[in-house]
Amino acid sequence: MRAAAALKLRPVVSETLQRWMCESCGYVYDPNDGDPDGGIPPGTLFEDIPDTWFCPVCGARKRDFTPYDD
Repeated sequence: MRAAAALKLRPVVSETLQRWMCESCGYVYDPNDGDPDGGIPPGTLFEDIPDTWFCPVCGARKRDFTPYDD
């Protein structure tokens, strides 16, 4: 019991990662989801995606994406 009393609870911090939208088709890349079919695992920031990646919906290039805020 004594060890359990020593534990301190930390507040849960929810971090919203920047999402990016394809200017060609409107697809929104969400880092929380990634693009598993395109080889991008969940948790991958847009900045960390290779420049050779393309939109899974329309094939647009990575440079055709803009920051998306809803």
